[in-house]
Order: sequence, then C-alpha cells, then structure tokens
Amino acid sequence: MMSPGSRHFARAIYLAALLTASSGCTAFFGPTNSFPITPSEPSLTSPVPRELDKVSLPPYVIEPPDILMINAIKVVPKPPHKIEPFDGVLIRVLGTLPDQPIQDAFAVDPEGTVDLGPSYGHVKVVGLTTDEAQSAIQQHLSQVLQAPQVSVSLAFTSGAQQIVGEHLVGPDGRVNLGTYGSVYVTGLTLEEARAAIEQQLSEYLENPQVVVDVFAYNSKKYYVVTQGAGFGDNVVTAPITGNETVLDAVATIGGLSQLSSKKIWIARPAPNGVGCEQVLPVNWDDITQGASTATNYQLLPGDRLFIAQDPYLFFDRALQKVTAPFERLFGWVSLGTAMANRIDRFGLGQL
Repeated sequence: MMSPGSRHFARAIYLAALLTASSGCTAFFGPTNSFPITPSEPSLTSPVPRELDKVSLPPYVIEPPDILMINAIKVVPKPPHKIEPFDGVLIRVLGTLPDQPIQDAFAVDPEGTVDLGPSYGHVKVVGLTTDEAQSAIQQHLSQVLQAPQVSVSLAFTSGAQQIVGEHLVGPDGRVNLGTYGSVYVTGLTLEEARAAIEQQLSEYLENPQVVVDVFAYNSKKYYVVTQGAGFGDNVVTAPITGNETVLDAVATIGGLSQLSSKKIWIARPAPNGVGCEQVLPVNWDDITQGASTATNYQLLPGDRLFIAQDPYLFFDRALQKVTAPFERLFGWVSLGTAMANRIDRFGLGQL
C-alpha cells in the first residue's frame, strides 16, 4: 500500500504530465511516436518543404556578419564642386589664335593648374568652382587674346571616393562607406538597404545610385549536431542558401560516423518564439536506399539536424568509464603484490 506522501507525489506527477500534454508542447529527448506519421511520398499540399517540394525563402534579412557587395554606379559630387588636383575640366574658348584652339578636357596637374598651351601658359584653378575657374581663365587669356569668350565645365572628378566591392556588416549592424560615413542595415532587406545607403550618400552626392547584393551569407545557417557516444558531441555549421536538404547536410560532414546510429531528426525552432518547436523524424534508409524524398526535408535557417549516437557504443563507453578506475587500482595492487613477493623471495639485491 502506498503511503499518503507517495500518493500525493504520484498525483502531482500525473497532473504535471496532463498539463504539459494539453498545452501542445512537450519536452523530449528525441522523436516519439506522438509525432504524426510522415507519408511515404510528399504531397503538393505538404506544409513541410521537402526535396521535391521546396519553397522559396522569404526576402533575405541582413545581419552581422554578412558581407554585402555594394557598387555605386552614379557618383557625382554635389555642387558647387571645388576643383581638385587630377580633376578634368572641359574648357572651350572663342577668339583664340587660329592655329592654337582651346576646346578640350584639361587635367588639373598636382600643382593645381591647367596647361592651355605654349602660347597661353598655365592657370591656377584648384580650390575654385567652375564659375570661378571660368573667370580666372578668361582674365588670364585677356592678356594674350582680344575679348576671349570662355566656357568651363567639370569633365570628370578624381576626388570623389568610389564605392565598389565587398563591405562587411559589423557587430554594430553597420556598413562602412569610408568618407561618406556608415549606414545601419541590420534587419533590412536588400531593397531597404539600397534605399538607406542611397539616402546616406545623398548628403554628399547628387542623386546617387547603388547596387546592393549579398556576397557571403554568413548570418543564416543550420547546425548538424552529432552525438559522440560518450566521446563528446560534434557541432558543424553551414550557411543557408535556400536549397539544402537533409542529404546535403549529412554530405557536408562526410556521412554518418562509426559512432552514429541512423536515428536522425530535425529540431526546428518556433518562428519568432511563437508556438511549439517542430521535430521532424528522418528515415535515413528510405532516403539513401530507396531514394524516397518523403523525409528528405528542406533545411531552413536555424534548423538543428540531430544525429543520435549508437546506443551500444555509448553503453560500452559508459562501462569503460566505470570500470577503468577499478582496473587501474587492481593493476597497482597486483603490481605491488608481485613486487613484495619478489623482495620477500629474492631480496632487494635480486630485483
């Protein structure tokens, strides 16, 4: 007969199990028979994506440490632009000498001047706007020509920093654009990140246009967890590109190890922490031997592909852990006894 305390304890355990089952979420150490049986072949209406029934992932959300490819296809400084060394200015002049016209793009040399030719000399234009440079050139040519008419415009600029190549999303969620500052892009899609970068550049450039793409998908990944049968678990991560299945994941680790069993399942976190985590049992023999795609599920960001250990190897390893100290102890005792017997029989001189 159970004591009153035992009856109360049993009743508490029963109520706790009942409440857990009614809540829809269960604590587990592996898939149990309570999970729905997977059909032999996937259906077109299956809520779980599989090898032959994959789904497209939602728009990619940028997070550290993704690497973005950012290329600016229109980099024009905002007016008024101050002419700098190595800029190019287009100069047109009416009323020049017949054999020495001035109608070309001239590069600003490191001294900040443009060379108009042997008959006209150099004019300093660095630090001037195009209008100011036009006045300076016209005043200079008036010393040689009779009422010259000058037109100056910016042909190209070398002072504006080019934005091209890979940009790492830092731990603070920003990408560094050099002299144009940094932009917070974490949590944004590619289209939203492009708009944010263009808005930042618009403070320095005239109607900037950029192209943004993902160079390295580092933030979205799945995990392959392999039990080690008492030798320690192994965890491998791999990036999600939208096409991985269970078979692909096992291939990334070189197949099942000698310590693993064929008991495999996917532990899928609940979206945004709402609802229960999903556990999808995998039939490895069906996938590999029968080419059945029913349990060759498509992997999603955050999935844990769990490969259970071989229970017999785990038992053998556990048994070794228990018996090893006693074996060493018995070995020391046996060695000490043999040594004492030898000393007693032959003396210390015969060792």
